Order: sequence, then structure tokens, then C-alpha cells
Amino acid sequence: MIRLPQTPRPDAYRLVEEEGLAYARDRNDGGDDLPYWFEGAAYRFTEPQMDELERVTNELHQMAMHATRVMCHDHETLRRLGIPEYAWPHLRKSVENDWTLYGRFDLLWDGTGDPKMLEYNADTPAALVETAVSQWSWLESVHPDRDQWNMLHERLVHTWRKRLRDNEFVHLVAGVSEPLEDWNTIAYVADTVREAGGRAVTLPIDQLGVRKGDKGFYGLENDPVGTCFAMYPWEWMLAEDFGRRALESDVTWLEPVYKVLTGSKAVLATLWQLYEGHPNLLPAFWSPDDRLGREYVVKPVHGWEGAGVKVVRDGRVVAGVPEKHTAGQTAIYQRYQEVPRIGDNLPVLGTWVIGGHAAGLGIRETDAGHLITDTQARFVPHFIDAPRSAQAQVDAWVSES
Repeated sequence: MIRLPQTPRPDAYRLVEEEGLAYARDRNDGGDDLPYWFEGAAYRFTEPQMDELERVTNELHQMAMHATRVMCHDHETLRRLGIPEYAWPHLRKSVENDWTLYGRFDLLWDGTGDPKMLEYNADTPAALVETAVSQWSWLESVHPDRDQWNMLHERLVHTWRKRLRDNEFVHLVAGVSEPLEDWNTIAYVADTVREAGGRAVTLPIDQLGVRKGDKGFYGLENDPVGTCFAMYPWEWMLAEDFGRRALESDVTWLEPVYKVLTGSKAVLATLWQLYEGHPNLLPAFWSPDDRLGREYVVKPVHGWEGAGVKVVRDGRVVAGVPEKHTAGQTAIYQRYQEVPRIGDNLPVLGTWVIGGHAAGLGIRETDAGHLITDTQARFVPHFIDAPRSAQAQVDAWVSES
């Protein structure tokens, strides 16, 4: 795994923005560009390294699903997470019967030794468009003879095709005031629905309608909602009256409600309890523990983009991110693991699971000395130092699932 300088395409921002990455750059108070999409470098992997990442991702997903089943029956954990009791039977039913579309692991690895799991973003994960679309189009332009671990699009379409009838409606929703990233994700997932033969309808979640005496949900045209993909976390839904109504309806929700457990940091403590000493896990507990060592990380149970995370060294907080939406949450304590330093950069590997199968890689990096990967991270493409896989081979891999 090597970080190599690259010559950015002259019109790189225009290209990726037109492809759907509308948040490819931001601006600071002075009007200067703050690039999120960064193609002045790329990470190069070998085929054996990618095979290892795929193997680890599949194994961690199966472990996380086992941990989720255990958590569904652990009353103490459910109460700690603030899951209302009316939802408990729905959790247990969904983990056995419902299907999942996608999720993203965050791993630390430099290509040697054992990858270490930081967390599993299993409910409304970010960075889908840049991973599935932008870095693939970069590869086509810059390294057309090289490969990339990137079957996200194929697996998304394949997963929809397995589940949908021809012309079946899928409603896709997000909070009206949520970031542009959420709406761009909705737009891209809607494209995969259409490619799979479904009919996608996008709208704000507060535009879903109900009828008195009816357990269903309805769209803007009074169309019944059968399957709904929501960029709206389950912990928010369950904190509202909407959550009970959603669980009592006959709607197939994506992600299913059990992801409130799988996507929580509580899964880290449960995984360690079940698989203590596993080479891809870091020790994690519900409270500070001597087994954590001198350095550990405090992670709110429901959070993303580093919100509320603190790094503690010798009893002192040495780095932290404002709490934002995580204020007041209980936390998990995880052993601190240095992000592998490659040059002056700290990469975190986001390995994706689509339809229950490892599907690809996206990399976010921060500058050396930045201990927490947060909104200041930038996305950097990758490639495999090997010839491009034939489309027939890719299709065969996908169809095996």
C-alpha cells in the first residue's frame, strides 16, 4: 500500500460535480477552496492486499451480524442505547427476516499485519457517491489499464434486482434540512433502483403521509409506500412518534431497524465480548477499563464524522471534536490505535458491504497530527497494481451472491 503523487485532471472538480459529487469542495470564511475530493495522490494496492481486505470485511460483517442478534436479546444494552421497549420485538424480527442494502467499515491498515476495525457505519453511511462513481471515473481517465476494488454499483443494482418486481415503486427519503451529501446519496441510490427495473420516488421524509385508521404510509401522489430507503438514522426515528408508526406499518425499511444496533458503537463492545482477542478487533468496553491501556478513545454510541469523539492519554483528553448531535449520549471506550502514517498523511480505509457482501474501498485521509478523522478529511482514490478485471468476471462474482 503506497501513496503515489498524481497529476490532477485540469477540470477535475467540474467532472466530479457533474457526476453527483456536489460537495467535492467547500469554502472557508475567506472564500478559499477546501478540497474534499483530492486527486493529487492515489493509493496503490497489490492484489493480495485487496484479497485480504475483502476477506476481513466479509468476516467482520458476519461477526457484526452475530453481535447484533445477541444485542437484540440483551435488555441492558437495549436500555443503555435508549431503545424504547415497544421496538424490541421488531428488532428481533427484523434481524432474522429483513434484508440490508449497504454499510461501511472503517479500518486501519498500511498493507501489512492485521487490519483493525474502528467501527461499522451500518445505518446511513456517508461517502457512497465518491466511492462508487467519482473514483471509478477517475480510474477510467487516469489509469485505464489498472484495476480498482469497486463493485459497489454492480452489487447495488444486483441487490435491488433480487428484491424488486419490475416497475415496483421504491420511495427514497431524507430530512429536509439534512446536508447535500444525504440528498446526493438519495439521488444515486435512486439511479440504481431504476437500473434494476424499479421506479424511484424521492421526497423529504416529512412528506410521507398517513391516514387515520390506516397503518400504511403514502407518497405525494397518494401512492402507497411499500419499500422505503431512508437517509434518516433509526435512533432519530425511534425518538419520535414516527418510529412506532414506522415499525407497525407494513413498509420494508432500508436500512432495517436492527441497524440501530449494528450501526451503533455498542457493537464494538459486544464484538469484543464475543470475540475477545480477534486480530481485527480493538478492545472496547462500556466504561474505562485497565485493559484499554494508557490511551483510549471515547465514542458516543450514535455518532458520525467524529462528533463527540475524544482521545484520552494518561487520563487527559488530548484531542476531541465538538459533540453536536451526540450531546448527552452514553459512550463506548475503545483502545486507541495509531492511524498508519504514510508520508504526512493518515488514511482510514472504508470498506463497503452491499447486500451482505464486501464490495469495494474508499479512502479518507487527514494530515499527520490530526488524531480524529472528521469533516476535515479528504477523499483520495485508489487503484490496484494489476490489469483490469473483465466485465464478464465482475458479473460472475456478483451473480454468485
